[in-house]
Amino acid sequence: MIDRPGPAYRRAVRDALGFPSIMLCASMMAFGSLAQQSGFSLGMSLSLTAGIWGLPGQVAMVEFHAAGATALFAILASSLANARFMPMAVSFLPLIRDGIRHHGWMFVLVQMLSLNSWAAGQRAFPEIAASVRAHYYVVFGILCMLAGLVGTAVGYFGVGNIGRPAALGLLFLNPLFFAVMIAGTRVRPAMIAIILGVPLGPVFHFVSADWGLLAAGVTGGTLAFWMHRKSGENA
Repeated sequence: MIDRPGPAYRRAVRDALGFPSIMLCASMMAFGSLAQQSGFSLGMSLSLTAGIWGLPGQVAMVEFHAAGATALFAILASSLANARFMPMAVSFLPLIRDGIRHHGWMFVLVQMLSLNSWAAGQRAFPEIAASVRAHYYVVFGILCMLAGLVGTAVGYFGVGNIGRPAALGLLFLNPLFFAVMIAGTRVRPAMIAIILGVPLGPVFHFVSADWGLLAAGVTGGTLAFWMHRKSGENA
């Protein structure tokens, strides 16, 4: 059991400097390319990565800007695209609360939360004492965000070498890697949600290209919650 900050820092560095950073860098390269093609400056592109810190929301912001939508609708679309962070934050923040003396810092720390850090925490926290989990989370989150910012800058300046089809293809690395990470946590409701959500995605997309992804997520997640709860009651 890791119960000191030093070992928690080293574990965070070891976990972050691998596939999480590589996948984030690659997918944010695609975002940087799309942002440049949509007329954003480098500073604004980096700000969107750090401020939104969720690829679907970032892409929604860029696409709505390119379509000439008002700032209000662009922000609304970005917020809806990243709505998945709310249940993630509700389930994750209590796991690191014991290591934070001033709870006002929670508003700062939640900005670094991503599916990478959520999945990494689910895997690592059983081996880390509650008092030092925040140390692990901060180091892991900072390293992942740095990788995302580097990827954004590389994609922005390398836009001439990354065509739009290739950039869109790189974007799919992110959800694919997330699915693998969630499956790796071996959290039963999450695995059920993946099994249900994958086939539901194309079905709902065929029904509605605008709302299909949201409908598939809500339906798959709700069914996973209900099935997990029923199996617990019958156990």
